[in-house]
Amino acid sequence: MYQIEYEKTAIRTLARIPQKTATLIRDKIKQLAQNPFARNHNVTRLVGQDQTYRLRVGDWRVIYQIDQGVLKILVLKIGPRGDIYT
Repeated sequence: MYQIEYEKTAIRTLARIPQKTATLIRDKIKQLAQNPFARNHNVTRLVGQDQTYRLRVGDWRVIYQIDQGVLKILVLKIGPRGDIYT
């Protein structure tokens, strides 16, 4: 199982969004930590960025990186789909 770490901006976003949505996002990230390379239709590798991926959770997006050397998932940003890529 991979260890999960959050950037400060991701933690702040989780604190501001509705509790039900935040819980759903956390659950999806925990599922991802079990096996981040399992076939999942809601995960896409971002073009032009090494080991950076996007997880889709409804209308929300989670941008994260995988560090295989230390088995860590670093959650960079969480946001609505229209604003996350800017």
